Amino acid sequence: MKDFLKAASLGLMLPLSAIAQSFVVNDIRVEGLQRVSAGTVFSALPVRVGDEIESVEIQSATRALFRTGYFEDIQIGRENGVLVVTVRERPAISKIEITGNKAIATEDLLKGMKDNGLSEGQIFKRATLEGLAQELERQYVAQGRYGASVKTEVKELPRNQVELRVIVDEGSVAAIKHINVVGNRAFSDEELAEIFELQTTGWLSWLRSDDKYSREKLTGDLERLESYYLDRGYLDFQIESTQVSLSPDKQSVFITVNVREGDVYTVSEVDLAGDPVVSEEEIKRLLLVREGQTFSQIRMTTTSDYITKRLGNEGYTFAEVNGIPEPNKEDNTVKITFFINPGKRAYVRRIQFRGNTRTADEVLRREMRQMESASASSARIEQSKVRLERLGYFKEVEVETAEVPGTSDQIDVEYTVEEQPSGSIGGTIGWAQSSGLVLGGNIQENNWLGTGKQVGIGVNVSTYQTAMNFSYLDPYFTPDGVSRGFNVFFRENDYSEVNLSDYNTTTYGGGVSFGYPVSEISRVGLNVNFNHLELSASSGSVQEIKSSPSFLDDTSLEGVTRANAEIIVDDANNGIANNLAMMIDENQFNTSADGFIDRYGDAFNNLALTASYARSTLNRGILATRGASQNFSAEFTVPGSDLEYYKFIYTGQYFRPLTKSLTLRLRTRLGYGDGYGDLDQLPFFENFYAGGFGSVRGFKRNTLGPRSTPAEFYTQLPCATDGESITQNCYQVDENGNLDIRQNGDADPFGGNILVEGSAEVIFPLPFIKDQRSLQSAFFIDAGNVFDTSCDETQINCYDVDFGKMNVSAGIGLTWVTGFGPLTFSLAKALKENDDDETEVFQFTLGNSF
Repeated sequence: MKDFLKAASLGLMLPLSAIAQSFVVNDIRVEGLQRVSAGTVFSALPVRVGDEIESVEIQSATRALFRTGYFEDIQIGRENGVLVVTVRERPAISKIEITGNKAIATEDLLKGMKDNGLSEGQIFKRATLEGLAQELERQYVAQGRYGASVKTEVKELPRNQVELRVIVDEGSVAAIKHINVVGNRAFSDEELAEIFELQTTGWLSWLRSDDKYSREKLTGDLERLESYYLDRGYLDFQIESTQVSLSPDKQSVFITVNVREGDVYTVSEVDLAGDPVVSEEEIKRLLLVREGQTFSQIRMTTTSDYITKRLGNEGYTFAEVNGIPEPNKEDNTVKITFFINPGKRAYVRRIQFRGNTRTADEVLRREMRQMESASASSARIEQSKVRLERLGYFKEVEVETAEVPGTSDQIDVEYTVEEQPSGSIGGTIGWAQSSGLVLGGNIQENNWLGTGKQVGIGVNVSTYQTAMNFSYLDPYFTPDGVSRGFNVFFRENDYSEVNLSDYNTTTYGGGVSFGYPVSEISRVGLNVNFNHLELSASSGSVQEIKSSPSFLDDTSLEGVTRANAEIIVDDANNGIANNLAMMIDENQFNTSADGFIDRYGDAFNNLALTASYARSTLNRGILATRGASQNFSAEFTVPGSDLEYYKFIYTGQYFRPLTKSLTLRLRTRLGYGDGYGDLDQLPFFENFYAGGFGSVRGFKRNTLGPRSTPAEFYTQLPCATDGESITQNCYQVDENGNLDIRQNGDADPFGGNILVEGSAEVIFPLPFIKDQRSLQSAFFIDAGNVFDTSCDETQINCYDVDFGKMNVSAGIGLTWVTGFGPLTFSLAKALKENDDDETEVFQFTLGNSF
């Protein structure tokens, strides 16, 4: 016969008359198990074979089994000396289905349910589900969705399983209809309204969502309101109450904030207390608050931060500096005392890196200015972070300092990085609007195999260029940052395909480069390059490259008038041979001034030296948002080269935050070049060009500035037949025997020896995109042109420097850093253009490495 004890809940106590007396457990048997193992029950059961138990022990055992959460009913009975445990397991969750949610993603809901013990395969607990539904409704209310409701359904399935259904009705977000600040006298309602992130419904609210009530946003607005008053001397300012009311239809929110402004306080005295460690004079130079000023909380807290950072530079990373205001209500003055507690000087035990799955630790460690075992310096730790950001290998760099457990004077410094593409690797299929289809295999990597070295290998073919190159640069050829690199190359260019004059070049050569760091933010460089250049000009090459008109091999030195030519053609059609040509003296041929090839030849060997200086305080190597950079280079071919010339180039950019989300970028590029020795001009193939990406957007690439003079041809006419067809062409002459000349084609962009470019951009975040670290969008105004100090009389659009001839455009641009390189778009309109300039509204590049 069995005696049973049934416990329906943890708190239920039943009479145990059948087994009121103690007995010795000879065995334990568990019944009713399906998924839970017997071992789980035995490990949770506080009873063992051989124990003598009474009703108290049985109650304790029941509670212990309920605490596992696996069972919804437990019965414990006795069969002779055997303790029988009969259980009914809770059902397992087979499937979870969520419908109706948009504002909160399904993945986030499932994660929240899992964190609370509700996920597929886990034991179902109804109380947990009900509590989770209530919490979810509270989250929707916090978003201003007061009409939201969450219903749950539990469908029982065979084999003790259930399916959970969560049905969400999010409703709509209540819009803010009115924000009222009561008690303000010093500032108008309009002034205070500008402080709030929450706004009443406006014409841009659909985009900004600033009229959607949120408890978190309101809390932030109240903090900003308090700071606004405290920063203007209202030391007694208080927010006495806040009311948020809802319309009956739960669609409109009304916010009322009751404030008490108080009086304006003036600083009567500024004092220092504690141990400043450094000299008091140095600390006083960091003070932003002065006697006689209106009290400002932001100045007081910023001063505390400055002093803390200064002590941190001396190794006191745990320093505490607190500004304490002591108001005197009688005369509305306040004494500010800065209490300084430097703590112990800290030393760096270890520097660690996380997130660099591709880049070697050595590459990061060599950028460190904070050394291990040295005293900690806040400035050096931050400087090391900035140097990592400037590498261009990482989307983001974060740094944390942690106190070493068990010590009071040691810290560990940990840098966490998130890597990003730093070049392009593999086969390339791309398209550039300016150069057409680009095919080839290339590797252009600024972080080769995570070593920090720059390697470029490529064979590329496009409509205007065939190029092969290899380049290598080791930025840490020596441990102190001296760089060394070299390159070899071969190029064939057909410049008529990229909006330039009709000529071809074949170039091959190589060079070596060195760089030396002058300081943390600047370095100098020296490049030595040799190149062999061959020029190829056609009969259609412009007059600046090759003189024209010239003799044609298939044309007789005879002349014929148009009237005579018509007779010859008629005779040829009638099968009658005739020749009415007249001989022309070669002195009648008049050519233009000698072109570059006529004067200097078409093959050159040049040895060029380039000295450069670069300075950068940019916060990032790619898509920077603050800081400045400038680069100056001077290139010249050494005396004895076939062509002796020099070029100076300056580029600079400057970033300045305008607001929390807007940044101003100013950019300029200037260039000047000329010849020396026997060369009286800059070689035309070294000319500067402007227009397109990186220059003046909204204009076709390389089309701004001086134009070439088209080649001229002597007009040819038929002058002899064989009775059936024309067998000979002659030059056309007029009735007076003068040769007729015509031009071939249009004037092409030719470039000049002076470049002036400038740009102003306002960088802004794109709406609806959370992670914008690989994106940068901007409104821009570009201006620039190319000028020349030795314009030929026949050239058009050629001027000496004249800022009245600057081209101007405005538009919007977007750059996205992908694994294949940057993808860049611009949409621009020319605001000011010169005659013969070529505009282009939409421009893009795809597949090019940076």
